[in-house]
Amino acid sequence: MSSYDIEDESILSTVFKDAFPDSWRGNAEFGQYLSELSSYGVEKLTEERAQILEQTQDLAFHNYKTFIQTAECSKEIFQDFQVIEGHVDALLAKLPKLNKECGQFLKEAQEINSSRKMNSMTLQRHTQLLEILEMPQLMDTCVRNGYYEEALELAAHVKRLEKKHSHIQVVVNIVNEVKNSSQLMLSQLIHQLRSNIQLPACLRVIGYLRRMDVFTEAELRIKFLQARDAWFQSILLSIPTDDAYYHITKTIEASRVHLFDIITQYRAIFSDEDPLLIGGKDEISQFLGILQQDLQLGVSGRLDSILGQCMYFGLSFSRVGADFRGLLVPIFQRAVLREFTDAISMASIRFNETMQSYTLLGTLSAVPSSALALASQTGGGLQPPSSLLEFNPLAAFCNDVLMAFNELRLCAPLTLACDVSDLVQQSLMQACHCVLDYHRAEESTFNPQEADKFSSFCRVFAEDLVPFLNKCLQALFPPSQIAQILGLHLSELSKLGFIGVMDTLGIIRPMEHLLPVKQEPEPPIVQEEESNEETAVIGQKEEENVASDEEDQSQDVVLTAPEEPVPDPPEVDEDLSENVKDDRKIDEITSENVKPDTETDHDVSENVTHNTVTDSVVSENVKHDMEIDQVKSENVNEEDTVAKDKPPSENEMENLEKELDKSE
Repeated sequence: MSSYDIEDESILSTVFKDAFPDSWRGNAEFGQYLSELSSYGVEKLTEERAQILEQTQDLAFHNYKTFIQTAECSKEIFQDFQVIEGHVDALLAKLPKLNKECGQFLKEAQEINSSRKMNSMTLQRHTQLLEILEMPQLMDTCVRNGYYEEALELAAHVKRLEKKHSHIQVVVNIVNEVKNSSQLMLSQLIHQLRSNIQLPACLRVIGYLRRMDVFTEAELRIKFLQARDAWFQSILLSIPTDDAYYHITKTIEASRVHLFDIITQYRAIFSDEDPLLIGGKDEISQFLGILQQDLQLGVSGRLDSILGQCMYFGLSFSRVGADFRGLLVPIFQRAVLREFTDAISMASIRFNETMQSYTLLGTLSAVPSSALALASQTGGGLQPPSSLLEFNPLAAFCNDVLMAFNELRLCAPLTLACDVSDLVQQSLMQACHCVLDYHRAEESTFNPQEADKFSSFCRVFAEDLVPFLNKCLQALFPPSQIAQILGLHLSELSKLGFIGVMDTLGIIRPMEHLLPVKQEPEPPIVQEEESNEETAVIGQKEEENVASDEEDQSQDVVLTAPEEPVPDPPEVDEDLSENVKDDRKIDEITSENVKPDTETDHDVSENVTHNTVTDSVVSENVKHDMEIDQVKSENVNEEDTVAKDKPPSENEMENLEKELDKSE
């Protein structure tokens, strides 16, 4: 049978070939019907077609409703398929967008998931994160409260965080805020250097600055000096400038204390071996400029006090290798010479004004008897001649010059001996010319009494005033000290010319024709021998004085200060007392070295002046002297009493001279 089926199938495939679709071949009914057809004869096959047609018509007739419904259903299905096709097309158009939205949703979901995980982790590490976030606030609190040690540790920790997590923005923000606090700490530390802090505080501040690592070592030194100098300049600017003496004394004190502290602090902190690297040169130059400026304004005759304080200042700086005392010498020399020049110029102007209104017979000589008694008790080798009181212009001029000497003696450098002597000599020469002008103007109106008075005026000027002022110069600038400084003997010094003394003959030479002729008896041989012996004794004493000066004097005569440090700066009163002692020593040396001549001894015996300024310059008997103006006021009240007093006789004068010679 199977073989038959195979044969039938092969026959059918041969006959019909591709007339039937492949799907029919697997249908059992199609195979059965095909087998039946194969068994029919020709007639049967012919009738089969008509029969099939009839059956089809019958089927269509009896089932037409079904066919109609099927057609309608097919139509509806076709329409539905068209709608479905449109929907499918729309769906296909929206699928890419859906795909994109799904991808975005997936991404957001992943981010949300990551954020949730981060939030969970943040919640777990909340304490540690809070500490990190509070670092800027903690840093600011430490800096503002002065806890610099903790602030530096916190800044170092933040730097480590920055190295590890520099990609995290929060860490970057924290680092920036901590840096701002570090800048605040830096400004506070530098501000401390600009205040009055001691060495331990300076060490701590510099240690903090080094740990901050914002400056190199050289920059740190410069910053330290700049900050300390700014504070020092503020101290100087706070000193009132109304009074030049107060300003310079306070400047000296502030400079000595604070500059020494700054240099000491610098050495202790940085330990430089080279002293030239230490600051202070500019400050010393500034101090010298301030000193020169204040001295030009005037310090009311208190140069000795300022000199003592400046020398103490320079001595203090010698411990740190910055001794500037040598730079003070020219400044004080100029100041002393300037003040003395002004005083002498004023004396010349006053003398000229007085001579213009002076009348020879307008005033009478009036010397109290008490003054004569006082002069006889306190007579010394440098007392002003009493004859000056007879002529008010000469007495006032002498008083002005002696006042200048009194201011000069407090600070009289030997280097100014020639300048001072030249100024006094020029002033005396101007006075001499003023007298000559007065004579030319008034000579035609002189009566015999006025002529005699004017002759006495010229004699007192030439024989009393000029030698006395020359002797005062020798007391201020002892020839023995000048010779010692120059390394010469007194006899050699006299050969060099007028050093520290005046040319008295040159001063009075213009008025020689107005001086009365003076007839002096020839001295006996015995007296010459005695004078030679006395001269030899004086020379021996001068040599002894020079030797004793070389041994006793521990400081240079020309504006020098002692080498040993003094615990406290010298005060004004102490300087004045020391200067008075020095003047007493000068007077003792002068009284031993300079032998007064006969005319001077005669003037000493007649000395009745009360000039306090004169005695403070040239003698030790300061207690009983008075101003010339006071003498003038006494002259008005005691005119009648003094007119009755008589000067000592010639015999008494000779006896007094002999007693003085014996005492010497």
